[in-house]
Amino acid sequence: MKSTKYQIAIISTFLWIGFVCAISFMEAWLKFRAPGVTLPIGLGIGRLVFGALNLMEWIFAIVIISNLFFAKTKLLTPQNTLYFFPLLMLLLETFWVLPTLDNRAELYIQGETLAASNLHFYYVGMEVVKVVLLTIFGIKLFSKQ
Repeated sequence: MKSTKYQIAIISTFLWIGFVCAISFMEAWLKFRAPGVTLPIGLGIGRLVFGALNLMEWIFAIVIISNLFFAKTKLLTPQNTLYFFPLLMLLLETFWVLPTLDNRAELYIQGETLAASNLHFYYVGMEVVKVVLLTIFGIKLFSKQ
């Protein structure tokens, strides 16, 4: 009989990947192509959507670590490093990148002129790395089943 020890972590990992891909790699730029969506309106929508995505990512991260913990898995393993790096990136996004981007969006919406920033590119880069690492982590967990 196959083990179901990591079923919840596997499901949560791939749902997390799906949310990030759908929002960060699809919705984020598509909204600006919709008729009537100006940059300030798109930024306002983005602030809401990325706040909700960040909350969902934390839910998935907590569910995954809980499943690993309750499955009595040794947490500090090379395989779990594939999970902890995305978790570290999520911390950086939550407490540095997203608040800074959110403040910039608010200033732009209020009509301020802002200097160029590479922070958005850092965010996209972290999302790419996060998806790659979570995919490998999910596949490795699945292969343990």
